[in-house]
Amino acid sequence: MTTTPLQYLSSRVSTLVPKSTHLSDIPNPISLLRSLDRQNWAFFSVAFFAWTWDAFDFFTVSLILPDLADSFGRSRTDITWGITLVLMFRTVGAVVFGIASDRWGRRWPFVVNNGLFVVLELATGFCQTYPQFLACRALFGIAMGGLYGNAAATALEDLPPVARGLMSGLLQQGYAFGYLLATAFSRALVETTRYGWRPLFWFGACPPVLIIALRLLLPETRTYQKQKMERELKQQQQQDEEDAEEESGQGGERHGKNGVTHVFWEQGKQVIKDEWLLLTYMVLLMAGFNFMSHGSQDLYPVLLDTQFLFSRDQGTIIQVIANVGAMLGGMTIGFMSQFAGRRLSILVMCALGGALLYPYTSTDIANQGWGRIAAAAFWEQFAVQGAWGVVPAHLMELSPAKFRTFVVGTSYQLGNLISSASSTIESTIAERFPLPAEPGSDGAMLEQRYEYGKVICIFMGCVYAYMVVLTLLGPEYLGRRFDRRDSEALEDNGVVFGEDHGQGFEFVQDAHRERVKAGRKGGGMVS
Repeated sequence: MTTTPLQYLSSRVSTLVPKSTHLSDIPNPISLLRSLDRQNWAFFSVAFFAWTWDAFDFFTVSLILPDLADSFGRSRTDITWGITLVLMFRTVGAVVFGIASDRWGRRWPFVVNNGLFVVLELATGFCQTYPQFLACRALFGIAMGGLYGNAAATALEDLPPVARGLMSGLLQQGYAFGYLLATAFSRALVETTRYGWRPLFWFGACPPVLIIALRLLLPETRTYQKQKMERELKQQQQQDEEDAEEESGQGGERHGKNGVTHVFWEQGKQVIKDEWLLLTYMVLLMAGFNFMSHGSQDLYPVLLDTQFLFSRDQGTIIQVIANVGAMLGGMTIGFMSQFAGRRLSILVMCALGGALLYPYTSTDIANQGWGRIAAAAFWEQFAVQGAWGVVPAHLMELSPAKFRTFVVGTSYQLGNLISSASSTIESTIAERFPLPAEPGSDGAMLEQRYEYGKVICIFMGCVYAYMVVLTLLGPEYLGRRFDRRDSEALEDNGVVFGEDHGQGFEFVQDAHRERVKAGRKGGGMVS
């Protein structure tokens, strides 16, 4: 039955209700972890550590922003362009490595990706001028952009569906864990030698070597191998059809378009044609998520240092506490989303995060003691990363199977591109609200002080409102199978797809699904 736009919109609230509200229906997380086999754990581990180090590489600039500004003789707003360029160029990496991963496998694109991390971390540590720094960060954006889609596919696509929410939350917290490691190592390596901030980047080049070695020991995922066999089978069927036409005298001139690569591109064009509305929604959703994380995190170390006048040790402790909250939030809400639903979980976390914005950014709270700010930071990042814990599974479930790495990575990084100027926007606006010079924690006078807290609070309030509206209106394919073709996977969801969570954008896609069913009944194959 075709769903009209009006019927779809009228179902957005009712579809938030979980299928069951009985506590006895909540699975035991230990049992879910035991459902993974050794290969599942190996794939998940290598993806987790790669995503962790992606986050480490990104947050090094945020954490040493004042040091970089002093070293290159630039303002802090100028240095934030190093953050912005990374976010802008991530889309290039997502497209290039996403296509490569879906066409030729997850393994070698993953290895090349991490090899670029090694080279560019070393190069950043040797930068002598501001233009050199910006060039390295732009190239770093390409490397970072290529990793997320591949890491998500490597970690999640072979997992039992029932464990997907929990493991999605665990995977996403590689981001918070990377931030925590960057905080700890920046405190240990910056200003402890005569090389200043540079040892932090030189150290950052080492772990990707181990990640590469681990990935080389593992095969392709089972799901990708099945997709590869399907393409080869379809290519063989096309070859057989052309041979039969030639034997009957009806075949025309061949143009060499019956290879696996041709099948891959034809499927890609069909995906874009049929799923354009869903893909657009995913990009807009990821723009909101990236505004949420970067808007709340990128300038927070500067706020602690220059507005709240906390010591570097106090700032480090607050950042560590915040990231512990982030990791707990991602794991907890990722797990809960498996039975509460992806959309409802995101909405609840947006409400919690919005309620905590004032204590998270208020000078009044900071004057009452840094411990109060630490508590607010813990729960704010619990909410931000709690919502993010749903993202890997949610994106994987929404994405077409044959182009999962490309769609997940590209939608994520296009969202990053849209939100790329978050820190620069906040820093520029904050300069309109100067504060009087005050002695810093080291006794030196801080001349460049601004009301970052006010700007972050207002900015994030707008972001949370946007996310509530977009999530409420959006689709959900909770429990979608990854090891079957798209049309079969959607039908296999049964009650979940037919009744509520999977009703996303059916009014656009029904016609194509009818063609799929007709092709199957007639014994043909429809891509």
